[in-house]
Amino acid sequence: MTLLTTEDVLSKKFQYVKFREGYDQVEVDEFLDQVVKTIYTLNVENAELKEQLEAAERRIAELSAAPAVTEVPAPAPVEEAAPAAFQEPASVPADDASSASSMLALAQRVHDEYVRDGRKESEQIIAEARAKGDEIVADAQRQHETILTKLEQDRSLLEAKINELRNFESDYRTQLRGHLESLLSEVIGEQA
Repeated sequence: MTLLTTEDVLSKKFQYVKFREGYDQVEVDEFLDQVVKTIYTLNVENAELKEQLEAAERRIAELSAAPAVTEVPAPAPVEEAAPAAFQEPASVPADDASSASSMLALAQRVHDEYVRDGRKESEQIIAEARAKGDEIVADAQRQHETILTKLEQDRSLLEAKINELRNFESDYRTQLRGHLESLLSEVIGEQA
């Protein structure tokens, strides 16, 4: 795992999101996770180094209190006992605990701000979507009513046309019957 330096945190630039304002939330969350891991690693290493320093100081105190011996084995250097991930002492200042705490507080504050902004934006998007949905439903209802009115008018016209055709049929039959009866009476009158 690559440890972050203070410069890494201060110079980090996030990608802007295309269809809304702000940064890519996934990218910010991943960066904050990396910051938290770095701080945790540094805290663990700091605790281990403090333990090693205390052990070295105890050893020095023991050797100082002991009678002079012609040959004293040299204590192991503190750097050799440090984990392999802690090979860049220049990137971590001596007062790392307060720096790490302030970095964690900054990261938490930035994270909270992005979460708050994300929630506001999501609420705004939801409100806009609901308003748009209500508008679509109202528009559909208007179209539905318009179509029903038109169909009712068409139905009334068709019923009027059907009644007109029935009346025409009835009149036509009556006229045809009268004409046929007059022809029949002429034929009967000629035969008589």
